[in-house]
Amino acid sequence: MVVQGILIGLILFGPQGSLLIRSEPLASILQSCGIAIGLLATLIMVIAVINLGKNLTPLPCPKDNAILIQNGLYQFVRHPIYFGVLLAAIAWLLIFPGIYILIYAIGLFFLFDIKARREEVWLVERFPDYRDYQRRVKKLIPAIY
Repeated sequence: MVVQGILIGLILFGPQGSLLIRSEPLASILQSCGIAIGLLATLIMVIAVINLGKNLTPLPCPKDNAILIQNGLYQFVRHPIYFGVLLAAIAWLLIFPGIYILIYAIGLFFLFDIKARREEVWLVERFPDYRDYQRRVKKLIPAIY
Protein backbone atom coordinates (compact mmCIF):
# COMPACT_ATOMS: atom_id res chain seq x y z
CA MET A 1 0.00 0.00 0.00
CA VAL A 2 2.93 2.32 0.62
CA VAL A 3 4.22 1.92 -2.95
CA GLN A 4 0.70 2.49 -4.26
CA GLY A 5 0.42 5.72 -2.26
CA ILE A 6 3.82 6.88 -3.47
CA LEU A 7 2.96 6.21 -7.12
CA ILE A 8 -0.40 7.99 -6.84
CA GLY A 9 1.31 10.88 -5.05
CA LEU A 10 3.92 11.09 -7.81
CA ILE A 11 1.23 11.07 -10.49
CA LEU A 12 -0.61 13.92 -8.79
CA PHE A 13 2.21 15.97 -7.26
CA GLY A 14 5.56 14.65 -8.54
CA PRO A 15 7.74 15.99 -11.29
CA GLN A 16 6.03 15.69 -14.65
CA GLY A 17 9.05 15.49 -16.93
CA SER A 18 9.22 16.78 -20.46
CA LEU A 19 5.97 17.16 -22.35
CA LEU A 20 4.85 14.35 -24.61
CA ILE A 21 2.42 16.60 -26.50
CA ARG A 22 3.43 20.10 -27.57
CA SER A 23 0.86 20.85 -30.28
CA GLU A 24 -1.60 23.32 -28.78
CA PRO A 25 -4.81 22.23 -30.51
CA LEU A 26 -4.08 18.58 -29.69
CA ALA A 27 -3.07 19.38 -26.10
CA SER A 28 -6.38 21.19 -25.51
CA ILE A 29 -8.39 18.32 -26.96
CA LEU A 30 -6.50 15.79 -24.82
CA GLN A 31 -7.03 17.92 -21.71
CA SER A 32 -10.77 17.99 -22.36
CA CYS A 33 -10.77 14.22 -22.85
CA GLY A 34 -8.73 13.87 -19.65
CA ILE A 35 -11.31 15.81 -17.65
CA ALA A 36 -14.14 13.63 -19.04
CA ILE A 37 -12.19 10.42 -18.37
CA GLY A 38 -11.36 11.66 -14.86
CA LEU A 39 -15.04 12.19 -14.12
CA LEU A 40 -15.82 8.72 -15.48
CA ALA A 41 -13.01 7.23 -13.35
CA THR A 42 -14.43 8.86 -10.24
CA LEU A 43 -17.89 7.52 -11.03
CA ILE A 44 -16.49 4.01 -11.59
CA MET A 45 -14.66 4.07 -8.24
CA VAL A 46 -17.74 5.29 -6.37
CA ILE A 47 -20.03 2.70 -7.97
CA ALA A 48 -17.47 -0.08 -7.31
CA VAL A 49 -17.32 0.89 -3.62
CA ILE A 50 -21.13 0.89 -3.47
CA ASN A 51 -21.22 -2.53 -5.21
CA LEU A 52 -18.80 -3.94 -2.61
CA GLY A 53 -20.87 -2.62 0.28
CA LYS A 54 -19.92 -4.26 3.60
CA ASN A 55 -17.19 -6.26 1.84
CA LEU A 56 -15.03 -3.14 1.37
CA THR A 57 -11.75 -3.29 3.23
CA PRO A 58 -8.48 -1.34 2.90
CA LEU A 59 -6.62 -4.63 3.16
CA PRO A 60 -6.17 -6.92 0.15
CA CYS A 61 -7.50 -10.02 1.92
CA PRO A 62 -11.28 -10.53 2.18
CA LYS A 63 -13.12 -9.98 5.45
CA ASP A 64 -14.19 -13.05 7.42
CA ASN A 65 -17.87 -12.44 6.67
CA ALA A 66 -17.33 -11.37 3.03
CA ILE A 67 -19.39 -12.65 0.13
CA LEU A 68 -18.24 -12.90 -3.48
CA ILE A 69 -19.59 -9.96 -5.49
CA GLN A 70 -20.09 -10.74 -9.18
CA ASN A 71 -22.71 -8.17 -10.10
CA GLY A 72 -22.65 -4.43 -10.77
CA LEU A 73 -19.28 -3.35 -12.15
CA TYR A 74 -17.81 -6.64 -10.90
CA GLN A 75 -19.52 -8.43 -13.79
CA PHE A 76 -17.29 -6.48 -16.21
CA VAL A 77 -13.95 -6.41 -14.37
CA ARG A 78 -12.75 -8.25 -11.27
CA HIS A 79 -11.04 -5.18 -9.76
CA PRO A 80 -13.09 -2.14 -10.79
CA ILE A 81 -11.61 0.13 -8.10
CA TYR A 82 -8.12 -0.54 -9.48
CA PHE A 83 -9.50 0.03 -12.97
CA GLY A 84 -10.97 3.35 -11.85
CA VAL A 85 -7.66 4.45 -10.33
CA LEU A 86 -5.81 3.46 -13.52
CA LEU A 87 -8.35 5.37 -15.58
CA ALA A 88 -7.83 8.40 -13.32
CA ALA A 89 -4.06 8.11 -13.88
CA ILE A 90 -4.64 8.10 -17.64
CA ALA A 91 -6.91 11.12 -17.27
CA TRP A 92 -4.18 12.95 -15.34
CA LEU A 93 -1.68 12.01 -18.06
CA LEU A 94 -3.96 13.50 -20.71
CA ILE A 95 -4.33 16.70 -18.70
CA PHE A 96 -0.61 16.91 -17.82
CA PRO A 97 1.16 14.89 -20.55
CA GLY A 98 4.59 14.52 -18.97
CA ILE A 99 6.92 11.58 -19.57
CA TYR A 100 7.31 10.93 -15.83
CA ILE A 101 3.54 10.78 -15.35
CA LEU A 102 3.43 8.14 -18.09
CA ILE A 103 6.13 6.16 -16.29
CA TYR A 104 4.35 6.46 -12.92
CA ALA A 105 1.05 5.34 -14.51
CA ILE A 106 2.72 2.30 -16.10
CA GLY A 107 4.29 1.50 -12.73
CA LEU A 108 0.87 1.76 -11.09
CA PHE A 109 -0.57 -0.69 -13.62
CA PHE A 110 2.14 -3.25 -12.85
CA LEU A 111 1.71 -2.72 -9.12
CA PHE A 112 -2.06 -3.30 -9.36
CA ASP A 113 -1.46 -6.38 -11.48
CA ILE A 114 0.87 -7.84 -8.83
CA LYS A 115 -1.43 -6.76 -5.98
CA ALA A 116 -4.51 -8.25 -7.70
CA ARG A 117 -2.65 -11.50 -8.31
CA ARG A 118 -1.88 -11.80 -4.58
CA GLU A 119 -5.40 -10.78 -3.63
CA GLU A 120 -6.83 -13.43 -5.91
CA VAL A 121 -4.87 -16.18 -4.14
CA TRP A 122 -6.85 -15.32 -1.00
CA LEU A 123 -10.11 -15.02 -2.95
CA VAL A 124 -9.65 -18.47 -4.53
CA GLU A 125 -9.01 -19.94 -1.08
CA ARG A 126 -12.08 -18.21 0.37
CA PHE A 127 -14.61 -18.61 -2.45
CA PRO A 128 -14.96 -21.88 -4.41
CA ASP A 129 -16.68 -20.02 -7.29
CA TYR A 130 -13.80 -17.58 -7.77
CA ARG A 131 -11.93 -19.72 -10.36
CA ASP A 132 -14.99 -19.72 -12.62
CA TYR A 133 -15.35 -15.96 -12.08
CA GLN A 134 -11.68 -15.53 -13.13
CA ARG A 135 -12.33 -17.43 -16.35
CA ARG A 136 -15.36 -15.30 -17.23
CA VAL A 137 -14.27 -11.79 -16.19
CA LYS A 138 -11.08 -9.86 -17.02
CA LYS A 139 -8.84 -8.74 -14.16
CA LEU A 140 -8.02 -5.02 -14.56
CA ILE A 141 -9.33 -3.70 -17.88
CA PRO A 142 -12.84 -4.71 -19.00
CA ALA A 143 -12.86 -7.01 -22.06
CA ILE A 144 -9.06 -6.62 -22.48
CA TYR A 145 -7.01 -7.77 -19.50
